[in-house]
Amino acid sequence: MTELLNGKEFAKFHGQHLQAEIDQLKEKGIFPHFCVINIGDDPASAVYVRTKKRKAEKLGIQQDIFQLPSSTTEAEVFALIDRLNQDPEINGIMVQLPMPKHLDPEKVLDRIDPEKDVDGLTSTNVGRLWQGSHFVEPATAAGIIALLKHYGVELTGKNCVIIGRSNIVGKPLAALMLEENATVSILHSKTQNLARLTKTADILVSAVGQAGFVTKDMIKPGAVVIDVGINRVDGKLVGDVAFDEVSPLVKMITPVPGGIGPITVEFLMEGVIKLTRRQYGR
Repeated sequence: MTELLNGKEFAKFHGQHLQAEIDQLKEKGIFPHFCVINIGDDPASAVYVRTKKRKAEKLGIQQDIFQLPSSTTEAEVFALIDRLNQDPEINGIMVQLPMPKHLDPEKVLDRIDPEKDVDGLTSTNVGRLWQGSHFVEPATAAGIIALLKHYGVELTGKNCVIIGRSNIVGKPLAALMLEENATVSILHSKTQNLARLTKTADILVSAVGQAGFVTKDMIKPGAVVIDVGINRVDGKLVGDVAFDEVSPLVKMITPVPGGIGPITVEFLMEGVIKLTRRQYGR
C-alpha cells in the first residue's frame, strides 16, 4: 500500500522542536530576527512573503519585511542590504525571488553577508555546500532530506534522480543527497531519453514546474516520489506528478498540496535559528 509523505504533519512535528529551540534562546536573552526583501509586485511572491510572516509570528521570530517597488535600482537594493548586514540585531536576510529583470539576482544575493544568508544562495555558501562545510542550506532541499529521514527512507547507495537543475532545489538537493551517500543524477530540459533514466530511480524528485509531467511510464515500481512542483490548473494546485496514475505504483509519495510546501517554510525558519545560534556561539 502506498504511503503518503505528509509534509504538513512533518512540518508541525518539526515546528515543535524549533519552538523549543527559540524558547531556549529567548531565555538567554537572544531573540531571532530576520528580514525579507521583496522587490516588485509578483503575486506568487506576495503569497510566499505572507506565509513566511505568519510562520515567523507563530514561532515568535521577529521579522521585518521590506517591500520595494519594481523601479528600485541596484544601488538602492545594495544600500539596504549593506545596512542590514551591518546591523548586529539582524541574524538573517533573504531576498524573495524572482526579482525584476533589470536586477542581477547573482549580484544582489552575493551582496548578503554569508553569515546572514538564510537561503544559502550566496556564492560563498553554495561553495560551502558542495565542499561539505555548510552551516545553512536552501530550505526546500534541506526539508526534503529531513522528510525522507523522518519516514525512514534509506539514502545510502540508492539511485536518486532529480528532474530540475535550479539553484534553489535541484543543485543543492544533489549536494545533500551525495552527502548521504546516494548516487545522484540531475535531469533537465536537454536530457535525452529522460524516461529511461527516471525508471532507474529508487528516489525520484521532480522540480520542473509542469503539471502532470511525471507519468506512470516514467516510474520504477516501488520507488519513492517527491513532488516539488506547484502548478495551478483550473483553479486547483497540482504537482509535477500525475498523482492518480503514479501513486498506485510507488512505495511513498508526497501530495500536492500538503507535501513539500509546508516543509520549505519550516526549514527557512530553521535557517534563521541556525544563523542566530552561530552568531551568538550557541
